[in-house]
Amino acid sequence: MKNIIMPLIAATMLLLVGVPSIAHASGAVNVDIFEGETATVNSYLFSNGESLVVMDVQRSTAEAKKLAEMIKNKGLPLTHILVSHGHPDHYTGMSWLLKQFPKAKIVVANEDIKKDILAFSTWMESVGWLDAEPLLKPKSEKQPNGFDYLNNINVLPSNKLSMIGGGELTLSTHYSPAEAEHVTTVYVDDINGLFTSDLAYNKVHLWMGQGVTKKHVANWRAMLRTFRSEYTQLNPKVYPGHGKPSDITLFDTLVTYIDDFNHITATANSKEMAMKKMKALYPDYKEAGFLLKYSVDNHMK
Repeated sequence: MKNIIMPLIAATMLLLVGVPSIAHASGAVNVDIFEGETATVNSYLFSNGESLVVMDVQRSTAEAKKLAEMIKNKGLPLTHILVSHGHPDHYTGMSWLLKQFPKAKIVVANEDIKKDILAFSTWMESVGWLDAEPLLKPKSEKQPNGFDYLNNINVLPSNKLSMIGGGELTLSTHYSPAEAEHVTTVYVDDINGLFTSDLAYNKVHLWMGQGVTKKHVANWRAMLRTFRSEYTQLNPKVYPGHGKPSDITLFDTLVTYIDDFNHITATANSKEMAMKKMKALYPDYKEAGFLLKYSVDNHMK
C-alpha cells in the first residue's frame, strides 16, 4: 500500500505546484480609476499583475501627485504614460509622472496628437497660463530646462500597446474632429472595456467651447451613433473621459444632450436663458460653471 500511496502524493504535489505558474501567465488586464477633482477628468491605471500603464494624467501637477501615489502603491513598474489627446486636462501631469517614474515612456497613438500637445502648450506659455504649471513650459533657448516635448513624447509604432507580462490595449484614432481635433479610444478585450476619452462624458456637461465648431459637434453626434451601432453586440462597459463608467446606452444619452444643446442655443433669447434651460434639463450634471458656460458662449455669439 505504501508503494502505491507515495507516488500518488508526489504526483498530486507536482500538480499543485504547477497551478500558480499557469494562472500567473495569463496576464489578464484589469483597471483602476483615479477620479480627478479638477474638471472631473479620469485617469485609468491598467495592470496585469506584472506591469502598469496609465491613460491620461490629470489637469494639474497637484492632481498628478495624488495619481503618482496611487501608482506607487501598486508596487509594479509603470512602463507607459498614454495620453489620449491634446487637451491639457489629460496631459498636464505627464512631466511630474516622468520625474517620479523615469523608466516610463510617454506615448501617443499618432503624430497628430503629439503636435496638438506641443501646440497647446506653446500657446498656453505665450499667454502666461503655464506660470501656474512651470513643469510644462516647453524647452527653448530661453527655457533650457523646460519640458522636452519632442524627445519625451513617443509615437507608438502600431495600434497595439502590449503590456509586459501579457495583455494589450487596442487603440483607435480614425475619428473626425469633434471635442478635440484628434483623439484616441482604447478597447481592452480582457475586461470588455471601451475607454472613450473625451468622446463620452457621463453626467458632466460636454465641452463645446472654443475650437469646437458646429461641424465638430455634428461629427461628434455622428460618432456617438456609430459607437452605439458598432458596439451593440460586444456590449462593453464604457469608461468616459469625464464621469463614472456606464454602458452603451450612454451614447444615446449624449446624442440627446447634443440635440438639446443645439436646439436651446439656436432658440434662446440670451446666453443666460440658454444656461438656465440646460441646467433645468440636466440638473445633476457637473461643470456647469465652466464647461457649459464656455460652450454656450462659443455657440451664441
